[in-house]
Amino acid sequence: MDKDNWILLQTICSHYQVESSFFTNLRDLGLIEIEVIEQSLYINENQVHNLERMIRLYHELEVNPEGIDVVFNLLQKIENLQKELITTQNRLRLYEN
Repeated sequence: MDKDNWILLQTICSHYQVESSFFTNLRDLGLIEIEVIEQSLYINENQVHNLERMIRLYHELEVNPEGIDVVFNLLQKIENLQKELITTQNRLRLYEN
């Protein structure tokens, strides 16, 4: 597997000053994916944005991994509802015109 789009988990741990068990907990909850490449753990760079949000919740608000799971599930539901609302508003505009 190509390592171009992957970041070494140990690099992320040292950069954000978070222990690796935090990321293992997030993986166990299904919030992130961790890949083993050449006997090292990696995280895809596409996950960095959400990962930074999770780390902020963990550090600044002291939310545990289970709480982060709840927050991200609620955020996903809000995003889905917003998309549904936009679709409904667009259909309503069609009937108003």
